[in-house]
Amino acid sequence: MENHQVEVKIPEIMLNSGHKMPVIGFGCAILPPLPQEEEVTIFIQAMENGYRHFDTASYYGSEEALGEAIAKALEIGLIKDRDELFITSKLWVTDTHYDLVLPAIKTTLSKLRLDYLDLYLVHWPVRVKRDANVNHLLEGEVLPFDMHGTWKAMEECCELGLTKSIGLSNFTCEKISKLLQNATIQPAINQVALRWIYEQGASLVVKSTNKERMKQNLKIFDWELAEEEKEKILHITQRRLGKADGFIVPNGPIKSVEEFWDGDL
Repeated sequence: MENHQVEVKIPEIMLNSGHKMPVIGFGCAILPPLPQEEEVTIFIQAMENGYRHFDTASYYGSEEALGEAIAKALEIGLIKDRDELFITSKLWVTDTHYDLVLPAIKTTLSKLRLDYLDLYLVHWPVRVKRDANVNHLLEGEVLPFDMHGTWKAMEECCELGLTKSIGLSNFTCEKISKLLQNATIQPAINQVALRWIYEQGASLVVKSTNKERMKQNLKIFDWELAEEEKEKILHITQRRLGKADGFIVPNGPIKSVEEFWDGDL
């Protein structure tokens, strides 16, 4: 067995589900996609550098490569047990319906070669027809989003042991409040300069296909921002980059970008 020495030990936070999550995750959205063997190499290199939290999604198309990388890491002794990893994936917009969530997570688990996820997120608060091209949506292809039905199915995935925690992505505070009115299990997370994020008590997901930059993204634990630097960052004008305007179609259920984000632009 090879001797693999992890370069950085990443701190963990406790989720409301009672499970721990590394505060830095490695983003698995590789765009444009690379051949699977190259993506496997990238994920192995990330593990060698100390990453143990991997953030993938059905939409990213990287679940199979990550699954292969995990199997290889176990085989070569880079990790001793699957439990050393924290694996996040996401429910895509074509599956945000009560009847489709369970089949979707089972497909994800099959691609990852895993029995369970650590965290499963609703990727967007949107529902799209299954055969639609999400990069060019047409009239009639964006459907009403059944938030409560989708979340009930997410809760059932948790109860079945298919995921340890469930959460949200790209949800506004207003949408979260509405979801909580009927939720049995509360979301463990809502995913939305690295040290700045870390010092706010949030977790973060970083991404690089370059081995040296993978290392650089982890070098935030042995220094702190000065108070003056924090103040400067606080006063930077914020604006939303990904406005999700592709989900606005003629006569669709979402009438405007402002409505989608509940005015929080």
